[in-house]
Amino acid sequence: MEFEEFLKKVSKLPVIEAEALYSGTAKRASIEVQLSRWHKSGKLIQLKRGLYVLSETYRKAELYGPAVAAVLHRPSYLSLEKALEFHNLIPEQVVVYTSVTSNRPAVFKTGIGDFKYTHIQKSFFWGYSAATLNGQTAFVALPEKALLDFFYLRHGPVTESYIDELRLQNLEDLDEKRLMQFAKKMNKPKLFRAAEQLCARIIAEKRPGKKK
Repeated sequence: MEFEEFLKKVSKLPVIEAEALYSGTAKRASIEVQLSRWHKSGKLIQLKRGLYVLSETYRKAELYGPAVAAVLHRPSYLSLEKALEFHNLIPEQVVVYTSVTSNRPAVFKTGIGDFKYTHIQKSFFWGYSAATLNGQTAFVALPEKALLDFFYLRHGPVTESYIDELRLQNLEDLDEKRLMQFAKKMNKPKLFRAAEQLCARIIAEKRPGKKK
């Protein structure tokens, strides 16, 4: 297969999965050799074995990092620090795409960014929704779940002083009822206490006449 023919097939795909290129008539080894050659020549960027993106020169659409994160390690959804930034709950820019997964934890350092996946038990793998940009779909924790995931995976208690250190912003955008519902569903005393502390702050932020 020539690269021009390959481009016609994949130019609109944000992430190229080698498995999708194999067919009954195509020789697997031959395709793998071609992909490896195009990777070495800089036409493709390898994210991990069998998963590629086109180099910037050949892309027709800008890559949506959260959508790449969803494909790179399944099942997973964006959460923790990156989801807090996504929902504008923290002032910092987070350069690593942080996700949770019910699969094994993993870290991928790629030519388009770093992706970190932290294991979370299957019974906590919920509380996310789809977010689409340029036809690329990501799975992102709801803001309340992103906070609870973050607190759950923290070693040690979630104190008032620790919450202060996070410099959380836009708390008025959170749904305190949903936060408490999620904390009850996760059924961890640490999370329930943290949710109660946050709810008091959310209610204060929503109070009429509160100065921004």
